[in-house]
Amino acid sequence: MKKGSGLFYKNLFLTNRLFTALGGCVVLFLLAFFFPWLGIIPELAFYCLVVLMMMDLFMLYRVKKGIFAKRHAPERLSNNDDNELGIYIENWYPFNITAGIIDEIPIQFQKRDLWFDTELKPQQRKLINYILRPTKRGEYEFGLVRVFVKSPLKLISRRYNFGKGETLPVYPSFLQMRKYELMAISDHLSELGIKKMRRLGHSLEFEQVKNYVQGDDFRTINWKATARRGSLMVNSYTDEKSQHVYCVIDKSRAMKMPFEGLSLLDYAINASLVLSNIALLKEDKAGLITVAEKIGAVVPADRKPTQTNKILEILYKEKTRYLETNMELLYSTVRNVIKQRSLVVFFTNYESISSLQRQLPYLKRIAKFHLLLVVFFENTELKKLSEKPAADVEGIYIKTIAEKFAYDKKLIVKELAKNNIQSILSTPQNLTVNTINRYLEIKAKQRI
Repeated sequence: MKKGSGLFYKNLFLTNRLFTALGGCVVLFLLAFFFPWLGIIPELAFYCLVVLMMMDLFMLYRVKKGIFAKRHAPERLSNNDDNELGIYIENWYPFNITAGIIDEIPIQFQKRDLWFDTELKPQQRKLINYILRPTKRGEYEFGLVRVFVKSPLKLISRRYNFGKGETLPVYPSFLQMRKYELMAISDHLSELGIKKMRRLGHSLEFEQVKNYVQGDDFRTINWKATARRGSLMVNSYTDEKSQHVYCVIDKSRAMKMPFEGLSLLDYAINASLVLSNIALLKEDKAGLITVAEKIGAVVPADRKPTQTNKILEILYKEKTRYLETNMELLYSTVRNVIKQRSLVVFFTNYESISSLQRQLPYLKRIAKFHLLLVVFFENTELKKLSEKPAADVEGIYIKTIAEKFAYDKKLIVKELAKNNIQSILSTPQNLTVNTINRYLEIKAKQRI
């Protein structure tokens, strides 16, 4: 740890108060030429300022280690979430101090005004919290924590440097995953926009025989158990378990488009992570496939406790590629890896009906063997343009083009439905909620 090392003057800074006082002395010397009665007042003022400066120097430097500071940061940051970091500071001076703190945050945030002002009494400790919201996965390098300390005189500032550069990885949104996980465990998913789906019919998986209570379906009465016990008994069923849920993520150039600082790929990754975790909570098996012009990662479906972390570590490294998706290779991989009927959630993006037509033959083949759900994105910027009134001929042209692209998105949904392929057309910010809603709906209807 580096604490104010080096020659003392390298960490010595003059304050605005000192420059103001020096300016006042200069003015007094100038006035003395015109008003001789001022006499030695300018000189006395100057010497008093020098004495005060020396006192300030003595107060700040007589203690070798006047303060202590340290950055408090998590082991990893969550992408597109508000991550809380903190700076712990402690005053070891025997007098009150004023401190200005700079935390050298990574260049990815492009912030040069992260400055904290605080005041500390002797032996007082403080934790100053602040929020960082990364929008890209990868490694983020932090620098030093620099603290500029001023005594009550505030003529001179002494700089302390703490810590050394540290690197924090930014992972897919595990904070969002935990939030949905807690809501699912406490059965409060509706607070996040998750709909409660009415179960149609009965699941095929028997759970137990229990006493009849008002509201139970009379069609589930177990007459043999009722005869033995002498009271009404009913069969209880639960959602089918161990169903396979695969998230297939398109990494091609179609997913490079940005939205609110995040690429479509990152939105798909965050939604896949949450969906996989919810599927594991529902005691299904979660798997993952990433694809572009070649197959990326393949994680066979499983429900081991380590499956979520395994998927998280793989998604952390995924990046957008610049070629189109090789759908033939994806189809062969799905046939070789997924051996039983599964829910395959394909995260991709289509901007025109022609882009769908190129992939449709392969989607139809996958849909023959699995329940295929295609998830793609609504272009919110084009939607805003299409809803904006046109003021001139150029505005009419732009509005017409925007409406055409928006209409193409609706045609894509209809074309997929015509081929018995389910789809979700979602805005990026609502992707996770819409995907989980559809998954729960599919389970409730026993479509897998």
